[in-house]
Amino acid sequence: MNGAIVFSGRYGSTAQYSQWISEATGLPVFDLAEASPDLTRYDFLVLGSSVVFFRATIRKWLKAHWPDLEGRHLILFTVSGAADGPKLRKWIAKSFPKEVLAGMQYVALRGRLKHEDVSWWLRILLKIGALMNPDREAAADEMHGFDYMDRDSIEPIVSMVERLQSESGVVRAGRGSSIRPYGSAQLHPPRQSTQFTR
Repeated sequence: MNGAIVFSGRYGSTAQYSQWISEATGLPVFDLAEASPDLTRYDFLVLGSSVVFFRATIRKWLKAHWPDLEGRHLILFTVSGAADGPKLRKWIAKSFPKEVLAGMQYVALRGRLKHEDVSWWLRILLKIGALMNPDREAAADEMHGFDYMDRDSIEPIVSMVERLQSESGVVRAGRGSSIRPYGSAQLHPPRQSTQFTR
């Protein structure tokens, strides 16, 4: 099966993870800030997205292209400072319609935020948010920045891609596919709940 990596990033972490996944799988990488690929050329896509202000940055592109994507194998990875868990899953659930999430496998990755790389007004917002945040670890990350980048964390995505690359003639997701959503026994189980709540 033929696939590609398509990403929307903000501060470089999503681009770095996309590059690492490309190096491990041989898939081409497309930065949506530069160009959108010809979707008809690919059987499956790995979609990467930063999470900024509690929303996935790829959400508008994905909604606009959903008619072309529906029925394809889709792997979504998000990159943020938040660890996988109920808080992050709620943000992702608010970023996409239920039918879009139901048609994808999902992996949460942690990124990097350097205060010197963001605008002065965002630094101010982060500091205000840190003062109001009851989660002290998250508040410290907002106040001082963070770096949770981990190349090894792409392993579940690489495994999913390798499996898709080795298959031929399978029915696509959403249409009786043999590929199950992320979190099923057939794939790598997540470290925490895979439920998306609104």
